Amino acid sequence: MSQRYIAFDVETPNYANDRISAIGITVIESGAIAEEYAFLVNPETAFAPFHTALTGITAEMVAQSPTFPVLWETIGPILDSGLLVAHNAPFDLSVLGRCLRDYGIFFHRQVPYACTCQMSRRLLPQLPNHRLDTLCRYLHLELDHHQAGSDSRACGQILLHLMDTGASLSPFMRTYDFIRIGTVRPSRNR
Repeated sequence: MSQRYIAFDVETPNYANDRISAIGITVIESGAIAEEYAFLVNPETAFAPFHTALTGITAEMVAQSPTFPVLWETIGPILDSGLLVAHNAPFDLSVLGRCLRDYGIFFHRQVPYACTCQMSRRLLPQLPNHRLDTLCRYLHLELDHHQAGSDSRACGQILLHLMDTGASLSPFMRTYDFIRIGTVRPSRNR
């Protein structure tokens, strides 16, 4: 496992899912966790009570945190340094894409990614569901759920577990389009 993988997780302040209140990033190199980051983000928008209850993040907690454009100077190069991986990746990528779009930041038009939720559905079909907390219980991984740093670490550990058991990423590779905000559907050969 020589490739660099960037497992990430975002938390959002409200149902619009176009702003980030926290982001966790776990870098995997040479088959092990190499770096971990967790940042609170000032989303410059209102918090919904549901999201505050879910994540524990309040407007007061992030009032002095960097805004997304300021934080992007730090996290952009990290996210660009390997294959993006997330648990339920289309959600995390869509939030990231909307945030980039709304702030006028260009990242890439398209990026390859893998989703540990999709991988686990196929590779661990015996589980009752494939939510992050279910997988962590099954694999005996620590999790402080809906805390971005903990969620990204769990995603990275799930990826490592699946690859250590012989899984290949090839069948699970997808492409995300940050302009259209969605997964690129493969064209069908006729």
